[in-house]
Amino acid sequence: MGRRGRAVDNGAMNEDGLEVTRRSLHAVAELVLAGPQYRATGRLRLRVVPGGFATAFAPDVRVQGASVEAGHTQSQISGQTARTLGARLGIAAGRPEGAYRDGCGVGVDEPLALRADHAAAVLDALALGHGALSAFAPGEVPVLWPEHFDVAIRVDEVNYGVSPGDGLIAEPYAYVGVGQVPAGDAFWNAPFGAARPLRDLDGLDGTVTFFAEGRERAR
Repeated sequence: MGRRGRAVDNGAMNEDGLEVTRRSLHAVAELVLAGPQYRATGRLRLRVVPGGFATAFAPDVRVQGASVEAGHTQSQISGQTARTLGARLGIAAGRPEGAYRDGCGVGVDEPLALRADHAAAVLDALALGHGALSAFAPGEVPVLWPEHFDVAIRVDEVNYGVSPGDGLIAEPYAYVGVGQVPAGDAFWNAPFGAARPLRDLDGLDGTVTFFAEGRERAR
């Protein structure tokens, strides 16, 4: 699951810096959390937790702000590689091979870089997405998917989610994804359906309203 991404307009939080941090967090999600979990359980899904994100199954690994931890061991992410982080946590880092073709595009030996303020922006977007999806569809469990690094649900063949940004829209955004995009309706403004920057949605309530409009228009 996942859509694509554009840029946060926030002074020092420039597009390039945010993208570097987002890419590093995506790499940790895929290489340090999802890969080891997939090899251990055959399951891909991750979850958003307060202050970060975590595996949904064994091994128990989580990102909290600018660090990653497992058990009583914690390591700062910036300046490390996925392989080094895994070794420190007692985990063999690597992709969930065979599960999907896309991903973070980061190798296990590529140095990671992130800033705490940029990490907070990424994690805040995921937290808002989790909250909005839970309010919109209380019976569904939002999943953080490692392939595109978005938190999402699927209801009646329609995907709803929030991405912290990607190759199509570099800033955090909410989306509604449909199998066939309706013609002649300005609401549907993306190749996969509809997308709106979070800065245009006025927080959790506005994001829930966007999802609800998408549900009505997709019927």
